[in-house]
Amino acid sequence: MPTHPTNFAVIGLGNFGSTVATELKRFGNYVIGVDLDEDRVSEHADVLDQALIVDARSEAALRDAGLDECEVGVVSLGRNIEASLLATMNLSLVGIDKIWAKAVSKTHHRILTRIGAERVVHPEQMVGNQVAQMLHNPLIRDYVSLGNTFHVVNMRVPDDLNGRHLSDLDLESFDIRGLGVMRGTHFIGRDGEACQLEEDDMLLLLGRRSNLRDFTASL
Repeated sequence: MPTHPTNFAVIGLGNFGSTVATELKRFGNYVIGVDLDEDRVSEHADVLDQALIVDARSEAALRDAGLDECEVGVVSLGRNIEASLLATMNLSLVGIDKIWAKAVSKTHHRILTRIGAERVVHPEQMVGNQVAQMLHNPLIRDYVSLGNTFHVVNMRVPDDLNGRHLSDLDLESFDIRGLGVMRGTHFIGRDGEACQLEEDDMLLLLGRRSNLRDFTASL
């Protein structure tokens, strides 16, 4: 069943904000992008539903631009903390209940949550953690944190596991669950003898970070 499109307002069309806005649009949502930089707005005029030169520090300007009709707001003005805080507060004042905001420090994070941000993200920290994880263990190609130290990892199958089955890996002894295997763009198996590993397969695993680390170290 297709997901009903959502109206998004993205404040700030720098690297982070423009990526969020264009991806949301690619997913079929209605997206309004806002920035004070004329070049950035012009660059996205043919990509987003609306790209507007608006000062998000003004509640009235946001209302005049129609952002009070949006369901979700994203504030990506991390470098200008004052503008970030005012934009977040103003999105809340115009009636947007679901607000995500970018933070550059713990203090910035705390203030954003107090003035209306439902979710605060630290993109540079997230990417840094991910790069460090992949550098530390070359078998790990990607991972998603689920909270409480649980992760889902996308792990390249090493050569010496070629031809083995998931059941041969003894994942239970590491308290890890094998979710399946990606072969190219196809999901081809779950736990058990029916799933035989091949070179270049990606193994999807769920478990605590420490257990996943112990398992990959054992290979």
